[in-house]
Amino acid sequence: MCGIVGYIGGQQATPIILDGLRKLEYRGYDSAGIATLNGGESGIRRSEGKLVNLDNLLRDHPLAGSIGIGHTRWATHGRPSEINAHPHKAGPVILVHNGIIENYLQLKEQLKQAGHTFKSETDTEVIAHLVEEKLTSEVDFEKAVRLALSELRGAYAVCILNEQEPGTLIAAKLGSPMVVGLGQGEFLVASDIPAILAHTREMVFMEDGEMVVFRNGEAAFSTIAGERLDKNRVISTGRR
Repeated sequence: MCGIVGYIGGQQATPIILDGLRKLEYRGYDSAGIATLNGGESGIRRSEGKLVNLDNLLRDHPLAGSIGIGHTRWATHGRPSEINAHPHKAGPVILVHNGIIENYLQLKEQLKQAGHTFKSETDTEVIAHLVEEKLTSEVDFEKAVRLALSELRGAYAVCILNEQEPGTLIAAKLGSPMVVGLGQGEFLVASDIPAILAHTREMVFMEDGEMVVFRNGEAAFSTIAGERLDKNRVISTGRR
């Protein structure tokens, strides 16, 4: 069990994500991390241990940018450490993940044979490399994510950034919880309602096999296979 938070809007992402992670720390105490995009430049901060360690790191090495993702980890694949902490990065792709990928060893071996080099022991890093592998001059970010997710077996809730598309945030889920918050000119995504209640009570609850692309001030919901969806918005009282 881990906690994820994503933000895209007009405010600085780091304090919003960090506040959301505090509400999700019950989901993981082993490590925590945040990544932001500021134009085409990414920044990642990760720390082993409780969230306070990441908070201290960010005070000394702050991150700017109005789009970002964060994670608090309960270790499954890979011991608790900074190198195994999320977010994970492969080329321009940056990702956080809650869940367990059952076929990650098979995928990892295929990606190694294709020339990918791995730094961590996690199943999550495989997803980042898989999305990177799918990115080509003919396959854009959104399509690459759909193709990569279609090869995963197991459970996941993911938030994904791409340095080459600094105005886009993609999130998807299968078997792990995810809720989307709809604010004024901003969007949030998280593993649980309390992480986003400070910013909005208008929410969309994601179902298994669904994806959302945040871009140009809009949220486009679809199935992972690409079928567009009209999702119901609800006003949350704090509990689903």
